[in-house]
This record gives sequence, C-alpha cells and structure tokens, in this order.
Amino acid sequence: MDQQQGGPLPGPGRYRHCKGGFYRVLTLARHTETGESLVVYQSEQDGAIYARPLPMFMGSTEYRGQLVSRFTRVE
Repeated sequence: MDQQQGGPLPGPGRYRHCKGGFYRVLTLARHTETGESLVVYQSEQDGAIYARPLPMFMGSTEYRGQLVSRFTRVE
C-alpha cells in the first residue's frame, strides 16, 4: 500500500503513543469510499481496535508544549 505522503509505512509491531499507551499495529487498510490509507491498531490496555489515517499515525502532534511523534515503534 502506498503512503500518500511518500514516507515510510508502519510495519506490524508494538508502538508507544506520545501520551504513554502501548498499541500493536495489526495491518494497513484502505478506506472504501475515499481510498485513504489507514493504520489499524489495537490497545494493549483494553484490547480496543482503532483505525487512524496513515499521515496522522505517522505524524507529529503537540504534547506538553513540544512537537513530538504521535507514535514511536518500540521492541
């Protein structure tokens, strides 16, 4: 699956959210209506499954006044 932004794709594995939670990337998916690339991932805390647009998953966000990566691969 091509990333719309042209950067690296997240592989399956464990990631830490900037706020401290841990998640497992399960797969990449494509939105059926828009064609947008999505990351499908699961919370290690409660098992909930989420989908987030790929650029948002791989992007940065402001946290505690600093610009940080939203998710960072760990292992």
